[in-house]
Amino acid sequence: MYSTSFLQKLAASTFRNPARLFVLGFGLLILLGSILLSLPISTASGKGLPYVDALFTATSAVCVTGLVVVDTGTTFSLFGKIVIMLLIQIGGLGFMTMATLFSLILGRKITFRERVIIQESFNHATLEGIVKLVQRVLLYTFVLEGIGALLLALYWLPSMGWKKALFFGIFHSISSFNNAGFDILGNFQSLTPYVSDPYINLVVISLVILGGLGFFVLSELFHFRFRKRLSLHTKVVLMTSMTLLIAGAVFIFLFEYTNPKTLGSLDWAGKVLAPIFQSTVARTQGMNTLPIGDMRQATLLILILLMFIGASPGSTGGGVKTTTFMVLVGAVWSMIQGKRDVVFFKQRLPERLIFRALSVTLISFLLVFSTSILLSMTERADFLTILFESTSAFGTVGLSMGLTPHLTVFGKLILSFTMFAGRVGPLTFALALILRRREEHFRYNEGKVMIG
Repeated sequence: MYSTSFLQKLAASTFRNPARLFVLGFGLLILLGSILLSLPISTASGKGLPYVDALFTATSAVCVTGLVVVDTGTTFSLFGKIVIMLLIQIGGLGFMTMATLFSLILGRKITFRERVIIQESFNHATLEGIVKLVQRVLLYTFVLEGIGALLLALYWLPSMGWKKALFFGIFHSISSFNNAGFDILGNFQSLTPYVSDPYINLVVISLVILGGLGFFVLSELFHFRFRKRLSLHTKVVLMTSMTLLIAGAVFIFLFEYTNPKTLGSLDWAGKVLAPIFQSTVARTQGMNTLPIGDMRQATLLILILLMFIGASPGSTGGGVKTTTFMVLVGAVWSMIQGKRDVVFFKQRLPERLIFRALSVTLISFLLVFSTSILLSMTERADFLTILFESTSAFGTVGLSMGLTPHLTVFGKLILSFTMFAGRVGPLTFALALILRRREEHFRYNEGKVMIG
């Protein structure tokens, strides 16, 4: 009787809790994907994939991460690759965005509850104009992915033939724009053969940046010529993204310039392109043109920081997000200067945003820390490698130092959970676990504690 009552309360609270519905939707999508990828038809050998490997791959695809325990290009059949590509697309846009697409096609009205879930999935401030935003998201996504697919297909056409080149172009365009990091070039090589190729580098970098800025920012940029103004959110995202990209590229260049296993043996085109590429994908995507495992420790620490920060809100990327990082930087700078308010572009931020940024960062740190501790118990690897893989999973990045393909069963399950929590958002995931949120009707007396 108690268990039935508890389940009824849980079901009722789930439908009232947008965060829980959002998390549940992603979980069901991963479950469906794992079943499809475990079928014999999904593998090139026709023998099927062990379920734990299928679950890990489906989680990585839906959470647009790119960490893999088996080589995508050689392990999966055409059917399996198409399943992965669709999981990346649905996971990147969000299952509610795709559901809205079908509702619009069928002419069905979007309900209030569905609008609330869409708002949660995009981390949007208000419900106003949420359906129009989804329509723009779908338009921008398909247009940009289509352009990227065409450019990549034209590049591979002479060496592959039009059928294979077209599929490769579509797959890698979707993977790049959705910041997934999956590739089907085979043998875990990612884009290392194109380290000095400006064409591939610029196309992939452009797709990754556009996918990582966030759909709200893309919408404002596309309409800038009409409105002639940008919101505070867009200004902060652009400023932070550009700063992190340039700073990351400079540090990678300086630290790896004399490393014969990475930049040291490349021509000047590679020396310039590779740091820019790795700085771009480190915050969001996961493809690589340099061997990550051969990088110096200082470079790896820079990549870990970039992966932890991640992409921007409302985008296809993970991490604590660029705005969260900048709000914390602004709060520290204001405290040092003795100011009460955090101000960007002559606009003051409300205190609740600062508390939210602190909450997201602390929960994220605890998640990465806990994952690293658990992997230290189950895997045989040095701590820097474990920390790198844990941060990559949390940030849904997909960069790897080579540990992921050799994970134990427990290690695969741990990283799968970390990717899932990182994709839905650490704060959203925490809110989804709360059965009932209680409103405060009074405030306690103010007290003081010593800090620092």
